[in-house]
Amino acid sequence: MTKAKLKLLIVEDNIAISKNIAAFMEKRSVELDFAYDGQLACDLALKEYFDCIVLDIAMPKMDGLQTCSILRERATRHIPILFLTARDSLDDKLAGFSHGADDYLAKPFALQELYARCQALAMRYGPSTAKVLTLGLGETEISLDVTRKKVTRAGQTIHLQPISFSILKLLMEAHPRAITRSEICDKLWHGEPTHSDALRSHLYQLRKAIDKPFAKPIVKTLHSVGFSLTL
Repeated sequence: MTKAKLKLLIVEDNIAISKNIAAFMEKRSVELDFAYDGQLACDLALKEYFDCIVLDIAMPKMDGLQTCSILRERATRHIPILFLTARDSLDDKLAGFSHGADDYLAKPFALQELYARCQALAMRYGPSTAKVLTLGLGETEISLDVTRKKVTRAGQTIHLQPISFSILKLLMEAHPRAITRSEICDKLWHGEPTHSDALRSHLYQLRKAIDKPFAKPIVKTLHSVGFSLTL
């Protein structure tokens, strides 16, 4: 079976290790980007699409655990994250998984194993076949590019915050059925207790962005049911 080309973000402050990974991965046509601290890693991962992030724990400015937590909180999709670290105790591994890691590989490591694990994660959590969702016609036509995190309505670019983007994606995937408040909260916050004002605030921001500039609103509230798109 032909395997898709990977795009990886390597977050590692040890230049020698980064160079070794780069030399190995580039021979396999893997597209790479690099960050040397947690803050830069977050900036890149929230703007660009990566099939997997290889993340060290001990780094300057912001460590890998905090970086992973921030990405889980702010990203509009589940970005596969593999911790690659010298911290190899059971407690270290449990801490990594509790902060949102998908996999954990201790140093020293085999480059072939790192490559195989990244491939497996990319296949498991990769984008669905429909990378671009498009619904409606004319003024109600709305398009959402899952990979590029881009939304347009009637050809006009709409700028959305990450959670508003996720809500719109849920509504588009569910269309024409309605989606309940509890379903949205469960998928966005994974069952954690959430104040009702939080969802109300994000829905307000979504409506303000995709409905206010147009004559016909498309986000509809269904009393005692939930929300749907009217297209």
